[in-house]
Amino acid sequence: MSTHAKRERLLLADLLEAAGPDAPTLCEGWRTRDLAAHVVVRERRPDAAAGNLVPALKERLDRVQAEFAEKPYEELIQLIRSGPPKFSPFTIKQVDEGANVVEFYVHAEDVRRAQPDWSARELDPVFADALWSRLERMARLLGRKAPVGLVLRRPNGQTAVAHRGTPVVTASGEPGELVMYLYGRRDSAKVALEGEPDAIERLRETKQLGI
Repeated sequence: MSTHAKRERLLLADLLEAAGPDAPTLCEGWRTRDLAAHVVVRERRPDAAAGNLVPALKERLDRVQAEFAEKPYEELIQLIRSGPPKFSPFTIKQVDEGANVVEFYVHAEDVRRAQPDWSARELDPVFADALWSRLERMARLLGRKAPVGLVLRRPNGQTAVAHRGTPVVTASGEPGELVMYLYGRRDSAKVALEGEPDAIERLRETKQLGI
């Protein structure tokens, strides 16, 4: 596994373990047990995990995930911590790096930021750059349904276009915060919006950002 993905995996497992099985998360309708089951199914049951992308398989995904959520919570945590099974594509470093760095970062924050006393996590510059690199590649997909033009800007001045259009709203923040924002965790993301007031309001009201 890659360094970033492995670190975020272990951090997620630690946070889930510390929170316990019934703590809230930022994923609507999910407690920590449900989030843990989601992570395990995604890695270990590709036949069901396909339901995340294929609507026709969503019912199967929900059923399998509910079955995993009934397992002992400690078992779910251990399955996350130990990594994917031997023949999973996630054991390939490039696949792990491409698919899991943001996945585990966001879900770790889903646990952290659902707590009332959470504080912003300071990311090391190398990891921040890694998140920004992935955000640049995913920005158009994640922002494709934005009701206005949307530009992402990090503190060093680098920008990425999430949606072309007018008027334009610029979302400014650290890469990790912009990731949370574009992945639909806007209420918990430390991001500043600049643009025409009406455009900012339209963006705030939409529920269309993210996958």
